[in-house]
Amino acid sequence: VCIHRVRSCSSIRFIKSKYVCVFDKSALKFSHQQRLFRTSAVSCGQIVQFKLSDIGEGITEVTVKEWYIKEGDSVSQFDSICEVQSDKASVTITSRYDGIIRKLHYNLDEIAYVGKPLVDIEIDASKGVAPEEDVVETPPMSHEEHTHQEIKGHKTLATPAVRRLAMENNIKLSEVVGTGKDNRILKEDILNYLAKQTGAILPPSPKAEIIPPLPKSETVPAAPKDKARKIPVSVSRPIVFSGKDKTEPISGFHKAMVKTMSAALKIPHFGYCDEVDLTQLVQLREELKPVAQIRGVKLSFMPFFIKAASLGLLQYPILNASLDEGCQNVTYKASHNIGVAMDTEQGLIVPNVKNVQVCSVFEIASELNRLQSLGSAGQLGTNDLTGGTFTLSNIGTIGGTYAKPVILPPEVAIGALGKIQVLPRFNGKGEVFKAQIMNVSWSADHRIIDGATMARFSNLWKSYLENPASMLLDLK
Repeated sequence: VCIHRVRSCSSIRFIKSKYVCVFDKSALKFSHQQRLFRTSAVSCGQIVQFKLSDIGEGITEVTVKEWYIKEGDSVSQFDSICEVQSDKASVTITSRYDGIIRKLHYNLDEIAYVGKPLVDIEIDASKGVAPEEDVVETPPMSHEEHTHQEIKGHKTLATPAVRRLAMENNIKLSEVVGTGKDNRILKEDILNYLAKQTGAILPPSPKAEIIPPLPKSETVPAAPKDKARKIPVSVSRPIVFSGKDKTEPISGFHKAMVKTMSAALKIPHFGYCDEVDLTQLVQLREELKPVAQIRGVKLSFMPFFIKAASLGLLQYPILNASLDEGCQNVTYKASHNIGVAMDTEQGLIVPNVKNVQVCSVFEIASELNRLQSLGSAGQLGTNDLTGGTFTLSNIGTIGGTYAKPVILPPEVAIGALGKIQVLPRFNGKGEVFKAQIMNVSWSADHRIIDGATMARFSNLWKSYLENPASMLLDLK
């Protein structure tokens, strides 16, 4: 294992008692003259430079947002190494090898380039190295260091989202039994472990049997609303005035916005605005909120807006289409992947709910909850942010009434939703009543969509929301 000093002649005369050695005598060359020689400790592996591979979408550089390992850590195949963020999405990079991390090539918030080394990993030399990886010289490792690495605990397999969930609930991953491949810990394993510890009942999945609404006597009482007008309070932040200009590079999602909006403003936009009476929808949502809450889902107005839009797109498929660069062909999209614009600390992002045409309102709400959680944590993946066919932007959550939305190419239409206001309106008898009014602003690609089509779609979408029961006739 390790030979520090050996004095040899025709036979071995002395071995320093401090070390216990096992070796093959045939590996030693003996001579008739006394000779003193030393052998340094030799590493059992070689170091490969694990390069940042192509993550698609034409991405050439990313920002390192978080390291899940440090120098000296042992990793296994498919273990998470780091999280990087491009101008399109956040991606978790996983290891291709079993080995020991010897060097991190980037610090946090530094730019990493595709094809360049990301980390150096020491692997077992007997297992060989993939031809596309570069082998670098292995520095000597002491016996003590080697032993330390060998006796390190087994690394738990889990995704960053699962690790975050465990951390938030103060759960040690070593105490959770993984049911995934190679004993990988899944989100369900964390939830089941938490349920056993707390005795809580986990909410059913969106595909579970529909739970009937509670009787009126057992419904959860709504929280009393403050009738006084709420005055927005500005967020108090310390103002630092340095007196010097500061220049920062445009990166991340802001860089994507530059590219997308530059291409979007080449499209001739057509605008159309209207107002929607949501009085019946507001009442319906209040009745369904406790039911959704029991099933573990927060129900907002957005799932109704999205589903109504999908029903309208079935009648006007031209709004769920894309136009090629040469403006010669129109592709009608079969799936309704409706995007929802979100304002995050990383900038404007637009994840989309896939296949809305076959989803229920509850399933849309569940998916929105997931996207909003990942968006707040900056962990949305490429699949969540690509493939959109139609977009809704809810500017009303901030306080706007009207907006002029900009189309996200290659889409051909987008809607901006204003805040819901209590305003006086007249009924059919000429009587004044209190109505819940929301304004909507549409933008469409005027090269293939005319004003009449946009107006008819908006009227159909409006009718579904003003009379929510009418949606039942067209739901599938």
